[in-house]
Amino acid sequence: MIIGIPKEIKTAEYRVAVLPGGVRSLVNEGHQVLIQAGAGIYAGYPDHIFRAAGAEIIKGADQVWKKAEIIVKVKEPQKIEYLRMRRGQILFCYLHLAPVPGLTRALISAGVNAVALETIQTMDGLLPCLIPMSEIAGRMSVQVGASYLMRDRGGPGVLLGGVPGVAPCKVVVIGAGTAGMNAARLAQGMGAQVIVMDINLSRLEHLDDLFNGRVITVMSDPANLEKYVPEADLLIGAVLITGARAPVIVPESLVKKMKPGSVIVDIAVDQGGCIATTRPTTHDHPTFKKHGVTHYCVANMPGAVAKTSAQALANATFPYLARIARSGLEQASLQDPAISAGINIYTPAGAAKGLVTNAGVARSIGTGYIPIEKLIAGPGGKAEKPSGICKTVRSKGI
Repeated sequence: MIIGIPKEIKTAEYRVAVLPGGVRSLVNEGHQVLIQAGAGIYAGYPDHIFRAAGAEIIKGADQVWKKAEIIVKVKEPQKIEYLRMRRGQILFCYLHLAPVPGLTRALISAGVNAVALETIQTMDGLLPCLIPMSEIAGRMSVQVGASYLMRDRGGPGVLLGGVPGVAPCKVVVIGAGTAGMNAARLAQGMGAQVIVMDINLSRLEHLDDLFNGRVITVMSDPANLEKYVPEADLLIGAVLITGARAPVIVPESLVKKMKPGSVIVDIAVDQGGCIATTRPTTHDHPTFKKHGVTHYCVANMPGAVAKTSAQALANATFPYLARIARSGLEQASLQDPAISAGINIYTPAGAAKGLVTNAGVARSIGTGYIPIEKLIAGPGGKAEKPSGICKTVRSKGI
C-alpha cells in the first residue's frame, strides 16, 4: 500500500503519527511511505532520518493526500484538508467525531473509511490507542493547573502541595479512568489533597487500593458534587464515554460557586467537555475566565510534549496500522475486532458516500448507524447491502 503521513496543521500540534522505526518496518514489508517535509521535526525527527528509514519526502500536503491509499495522522482533518480526502481512502487518526458533526458530514460526503484511534477497543474493553494519550493528558492537567494557580499566571498565588504549616491545595478529579488516575497520581505526588469522583464503585476501590488510602474516593452524585466542587482549587474533568459526547457532570451553577482564581482543566474537551462552562481552546490561547475561574480546555494537550507523545502514540498505534496496511481494512477488521471497533465511517464498494458505523457517534450527532459487521462480509459470508445512509439501525438517545 501507499501510506501517506502529512504534516499536522492543527494549532500548535507538534506530534507525528509514525516514527522512523515504523517507516522502516513498513518499507521492509513492501509498502511505500510518503512523508510531508517537516512532519516530524518538532517531535525530534528531521526529514533525513525518515529518508534514511526508506520514506519518500514530499514537499506539499496535496501530493501526499493525492497519492496515499492510507492517510495516517495524529489529529482529525482540519477544514482545509476536507477537500483533500477522496472516496475509498483510509483515514487513520484520532477523530473525536461526537462533538463535531461538521467533520462527520465531511467524512461521509468524501466517502472515506475512517478509523478513529480513540475507539479501537479490545475484547476486554481497553482502549489501547487512547490510553497513552490519556496518561499524558492526565499528568499534564496537574502540571498546567498548578502553574495557573500561581499569581503571575492570574491565580491566587498558592502552591499546589503547600509546605509544612500551610495546607495544600484541594484537587478534585471527576472520572477515575486512565486520565483521572494519572491526574490523581501526579497531584498526590506533589502533595495536594486529592478527591477522585466516579460513578463506578469498582474503579474507586481500585484507586483506594492503588494509593493505599492517600487519595479520597467519593461517589459522583449531585450531593457530593455540590459539596466538593466549590471547595476545589483545581478541578479536573476526566470523563469518557467511548465514541460519544462526554456527559456534562458539573453544571454552570457549581462553577459559579468555585473560589475566585481557582482552575478548571477539562481533559474531556475533545469529546465536548464534561463541565458546562467548557469550550475548546488552543495552545496559543489556552485559557479563558468564566465566573472568576480560569478554564484550561486545550483539545490536544499532549501536542505540547510532542517527543514523548509521538513515541507513546507510535508504540500503541503502529501494530494496528501495520495490520491494516498488510491485509487491507476489511480483512484486518475481520482478523481483529479491535480494528473493527475503530471504524467510525465506512464506504462500501460502489457507494458514493460513507456510512456511520459507530453507535456512540450516531447517538451524539442524532442519526442512525449501520454496524460494521453488516457491511463487511466474513469468510463465506455476504455483507448486507445498505438501503441508505445511516437508516438501517437507529441508535438510542443517551
